[in-house]
Amino acid sequence: MHLRKRRKRKGILFLFILALLFGLYLYKENTTIGVTFVEVKAAGLPESFNHFRIVQLSDVHDSEFGDNHLELVNKVKILSPDAIFITGDFIDRNRYDLEQSLEIVKQLQGVAPFYFVTGNHEISTNDVERIKKELVELGVHILTNEAIMIDNEQGEQIAVGGIEDPLSSNLDEKEYVEQVLDNTFKDVPNDIYKVLLSHRPEQFEVYVDRQIDLVFSGHAHGGQIRIPGIGGLVAPGQGWFPKYTSGVHELDKTSMVVSRGLGNSIVPLRVFNRPEVIVVTLKIN
Repeated sequence: MHLRKRRKRKGILFLFILALLFGLYLYKENTTIGVTFVEVKAAGLPESFNHFRIVQLSDVHDSEFGDNHLELVNKVKILSPDAIFITGDFIDRNRYDLEQSLEIVKQLQGVAPFYFVTGNHEISTNDVERIKKELVELGVHILTNEAIMIDNEQGEQIAVGGIEDPLSSNLDEKEYVEQVLDNTFKDVPNDIYKVLLSHRPEQFEVYVDRQIDLVFSGHAHGGQIRIPGIGGLVAPGQGWFPKYTSGVHELDKTSMVVSRGLGNSIVPLRVFNRPEVIVVTLKIN
């Protein structure tokens, strides 16, 4: 009887230690930032843009990353990007704190040009014009169903376009993306390398159909809970066991980079799904 009690106590202690270690692991996974390095072989990329480096920040959701976002800011500075892309949900409609997120941009002034597109959270605040105005005042390029050219010293160019999140329209999501993409690159010559910022990865087939060279997306939060060997568990717009939650997806001439994002929204916890900064280096194919 005494031996049985000792075994029971040991079992309870083991489970307690196991739960404590898992809790510490989850805390670390949700409060520290990883950096993911990606190389994209880019057919049609001008030679002078070989090794062009892009940092992608997605789905910040008004999260904090140390005092004045020091952890995030220092990681980005060390990476020495040529451009910084913010691919939507920079703020969170449930704990809206624009000044807190703007501090990231303020701390990274002068590091590289910023390019921004809205996500569903910006639209749903009903404060999107103020958000854009504040970002413009900090020198951020706002891309609202339009493309601009990035020129370099060698006189070569690539086009960077961005589309407003579909929540801004009453149209079906796929129909909306088709329509605005036709408009976004209408003035860009066919032989120019085209980069698209679009919050929603589930529209990958539309991006492929419109022959976009490279897409940067987010929204899926990595599937929130990542199951080893399987991938993400659930994502908005894709449902259970979503296809596009992380990494690089390729079809025909189109590559799409999907960020797991940095923050959380309604679901406050990630599992096996560390917040990430993505660094994409373009390489001539």
